[in-house]
Amino acid sequence: MRNILLALVLIGTVAACNNPEQKTVRSMSDELKELANNYYQERLKYYPLEATAINDNRYNDLLPNDISESYRDTLRNFYTRYQKQLETINEPELTGQDLISYKVLVREMKIQLEELSFHFNLMPVNQFTGLQLAFPVLGSGSGNQPFKTVKDYDNFLKRITAFVVYEDTAIVNMRRGMKEGIMPARILMQRTLPQYKGLIAAKAEESIFYNPVKDMPDSFSDADKQRLKDAYAKAITEELNPCFQRMYDFIEKEYIPACPEAVGISNVPQGKEYYAHLARLWTTTNLTPDEIFEIGQKEVARLQKEMEKVKEETGYKGTMKEFFHYLHTDPKFYPFKKDSDVLNAYLDIEKRMQPQLKKLFDKTPKSPFEVRQTEAFRAASASAEYMQGSPDGTRPGVFYVPILNPAKYSEVGMEDLFLHEAIPGHHYQISLQQENTSLPDFRRFGWYGANGEGWALYCESLGKELGLYTDPYQYFGCLSEEMHRAIRLVVDVGMHLKGWTREQAIQFSLDNEMESEADITAEIERYMAYPAQALSYKIGQMKILELRHKAEQELKDKFSIKEFHNHILENGCLPLDIFEEDMNQWIKSRM
Repeated sequence: MRNILLALVLIGTVAACNNPEQKTVRSMSDELKELANNYYQERLKYYPLEATAINDNRYNDLLPNDISESYRDTLRNFYTRYQKQLETINEPELTGQDLISYKVLVREMKIQLEELSFHFNLMPVNQFTGLQLAFPVLGSGSGNQPFKTVKDYDNFLKRITAFVVYEDTAIVNMRRGMKEGIMPARILMQRTLPQYKGLIAAKAEESIFYNPVKDMPDSFSDADKQRLKDAYAKAITEELNPCFQRMYDFIEKEYIPACPEAVGISNVPQGKEYYAHLARLWTTTNLTPDEIFEIGQKEVARLQKEMEKVKEETGYKGTMKEFFHYLHTDPKFYPFKKDSDVLNAYLDIEKRMQPQLKKLFDKTPKSPFEVRQTEAFRAASASAEYMQGSPDGTRPGVFYVPILNPAKYSEVGMEDLFLHEAIPGHHYQISLQQENTSLPDFRRFGWYGANGEGWALYCESLGKELGLYTDPYQYFGCLSEEMHRAIRLVVDVGMHLKGWTREQAIQFSLDNEMESEADITAEIERYMAYPAQALSYKIGQMKILELRHKAEQELKDKFSIKEFHNHILENGCLPLDIFEEDMNQWIKSRM
């Protein structure tokens, strides 16, 4: 068959050469590559913050008002147009990476159009995902937004103006949401008040948005320096401060009194349908919320038994709840005195792990890596997180650690957190994906939570293979974090679909994991604000573990953990259904 196809291609090529008026025969692969490239390049204009994040500086002055109906119409037309173009591609003619790319694109058009059929742009602000959290990081000079040239500074001034338009549109949308009954739980909006208040600067020079002005390059002319100082001071005092105050006043006086006490998304119009959609979007599977709830309950029960074993290994004689209390209160688990002590402890974990990494991985990122303390303005509401570096390596990947008081920072669980957020978790997957120029750009810079977060959670399970978890308390921290993700499957579905209260979800977590009540409360409120997102971690991890077990069982002596990891990382972040198909093909190819 392969020789016949090759002959047909050669005949077509010869015919084209003999007849100059005949167009060159193009393969489905070529057409798909062109479509995928056009899609990705056009998409960046609609999602310019993503472009900025990957060091594509063409749209650094743009900040889309993507909660407006006109912008949503633009996106709807965009996705519909490419959905129709994909219908012209003959799938049976595609193989390998082309076939994977085609399936990802088809899925992407469908899920994005489905998302736009709902009207949850009427709830654009919450304490966890609001633009009021991301925008100050951009403007601080320590985030993705570059501040190296005069044009860079002028670009962000334009984004400031666009941000004010976005926030004013948010108020309009929220008023409409009040009329239509599409509002978040009251307590979530109460959490946003200190966030907005904290961004209002008494003096322009004290604003986080003035930080880049304090650090202007020496190469700027005196005239440019003075102009930019004046422009930023004016933008802060005349645009940003009034904008933050308007939103604060609106939320406090008008919006919060109208918000419901109920916590679940199913309490608003179309809420149940929207949650089912979000479960598909975030898990990238066809699992129903009820199925996910059942999986979560089984995982909680399994992990309870594992945690009991480790507790007994430590020699502790009390109950599990008493053990949790012991871990939270005994001074030996709180050895840090300075912020730098915490950061250095994470760097020490990396140092101890490095010799073992080559046993599991022979592909490592070129992108540099750093551990940094989370900025003070957002530390109180932030979790530890990874911020990707730039593809060219000029901006490192950063593991951000919020430290409010080093004396209260527990060392239990630090090893698994580093494995997840840093190495080999997010830093390896995201950096290697960005560096893999053989992938089409929409996949090099794409992200699916179930695969990405699932990979990071899977990496937590590699601790013993990487020379970590020699201390049973650190391994207990790993199990507790896995329990944390299993609990999410139960409480997220419970609150959003089964009528669970906030307090009921908090108590379920307190009964089954070692997190403090304050941390658990923040997490539960996160799930309230971001329905179904937290489902992705555990579902993704379980799929990767399932496929590794299958590969080990079927390949036996032919199984190579390095090759297994290589194949996952070479393909980048894929939806789980497509990922599973591909991994099954990979297993067959090795038999």
